[in-house]
Amino acid sequence: MYNKILCVDDDPITLMLCKKVIEKSNFSKQIDTAHNGEDAIKYFDNLKNDLEKNKNIILPQLMFLDLNMPIMGGWEFLDIFSENNYHNFFPDLKVIVLSSTIDPRDIEKSKSYTMVIDFLSKPITKEMLYSFSNNTK
Repeated sequence: MYNKILCVDDDPITLMLCKKVIEKSNFSKQIDTAHNGEDAIKYFDNLKNDLEKNKNIILPQLMFLDLNMPIMGGWEFLDIFSENNYHNFFPDLKVIVLSSTIDPRDIEKSKSYTMVIDFLSKPITKEMLYSFSNNTK
């Protein structure tokens, strides 16, 4: 079980479903959400500020990230996160791309980001979580 997961998606129904499936699967103790890449960057900026103030906080260990979102999509988020040293503050964060399209070019592109550990098709299911947790033990 994870202590904290972040789900990033612009669709409120997808976020609700993601939270419900994670809760029913006892996959994580806490589930935070963001509605696009920009919100996710702000989320991590707030965590960085808390870390710099030596606050004792629980960091997300896993992030489910949609690719196609308004304002800032998943690719833009991954670029900013990679290029601006966020990995120094969050070295253990792993990302699972959760997308409605499975374009082989997107799957290949996702492999260029060291923090991305998988590429799954929406919607998230209990079986995906069970499979994932069994493969990471």
